[in-house]
Amino acid sequence: MTIPADSPTPLLGLEPEAARTALTEFFAERGERRYRADQVLEWVYPGAQTFDEMTNLTKASREALGRRFTLAPLVPEVVQRSNDGTVKHLWRCPDGEAIESVLIPADDRLTLCLSSQAGCALGCVFCGTGAYGFRRQLTAAEIVAQYRDSVRYAQAHGMGAITNIVFMGMGEPLANPEPVFAALTILNRGFRVGARHITVSTVGIVPGIRELARRPEQVRLAVSLHAPNHKLRLTLVPVEKRYPLPQLMDAIREWVRAKGKRVTFEYTMIQDVNDSPALADELAELVCEFHPLVNLIPMNPIPFVGWRPSPPEVIAQFRSRLERSGRVRARVRSPRGSDIAAACGQLYNQAYEKGLAATARAS
Repeated sequence: MTIPADSPTPLLGLEPEAARTALTEFFAERGERRYRADQVLEWVYPGAQTFDEMTNLTKASREALGRRFTLAPLVPEVVQRSNDGTVKHLWRCPDGEAIESVLIPADDRLTLCLSSQAGCALGCVFCGTGAYGFRRQLTAAEIVAQYRDSVRYAQAHGMGAITNIVFMGMGEPLANPEPVFAALTILNRGFRVGARHITVSTVGIVPGIRELARRPEQVRLAVSLHAPNHKLRLTLVPVEKRYPLPQLMDAIREWVRAKGKRVTFEYTMIQDVNDSPALADELAELVCEFHPLVNLIPMNPIPFVGWRPSPPEVIAQFRSRLERSGRVRARVRSPRGSDIAAACGQLYNQAYEKGLAATARAS
């Protein structure tokens, strides 16, 4: 998103050191003490949504802050809570664009699934997000605001603290690298979210994986494979043409050497497409060197695509074949929030279709 030069600076999207510098300069211009900058940040990182909340600042200072900076307001246009406790937000950005995030409770954990783009350009054929194409990149402030506002929702509704963050929502995180990397720093050094509790999921953007390996944050990596060979993966994941499996595996090796962490592989199970025992053996051979965790994910049905999720007994057999060597651990990820369209892109698509219908009726 292009921000006009005279627009307020998105304070939430500045890395902590840059935010402190900008605030220090702001208060110096006003003839106020340097410690005011730290006072503001003490409100920003716990989760202030407006400058009016900063009650230890004068009204004049708060009003001046509001003219110079913005705290990236998101409007919760749709909030749905599933029977299993999953909560999905459809947030409306100031420019009218819509993005999604999901809160997923499980045992003593509460995971937040964040979006990094509005829509997606990569065109994975089984994914709901790409059904309406790519809209725009999200800014670092918009990414972080999903966390800030979800923390507030969770606290207000008795869901407890968010324990994990996964970049697995709308969009490909490593196709929007600068805002995503800035958001990682802000979440880690600003909001004090432990890096080992943050996972970046990618469909295989090789330069992004290599850059992630060089960054200081010890975040976790999840790679969406969905097929163990070039021919099949090319039909499911078009980015395979640009970054084929041998390049992807090399980038993962670099990340593992740099971070010393186990990589996770995501594998969407599609009936009669990628769920045969032979493909399970091929997948095990491809990834066993990493001693990884493989998440087997039953496909979420989407409109206009005739594929169905693999039956439970087929997934169980696939998992057993993966684990035969003892070098791969596999688990089946249970679908969550199906009664509220919690799969990535589904709620956005519903809202988008309603908007098209409303436009048609008005015409």
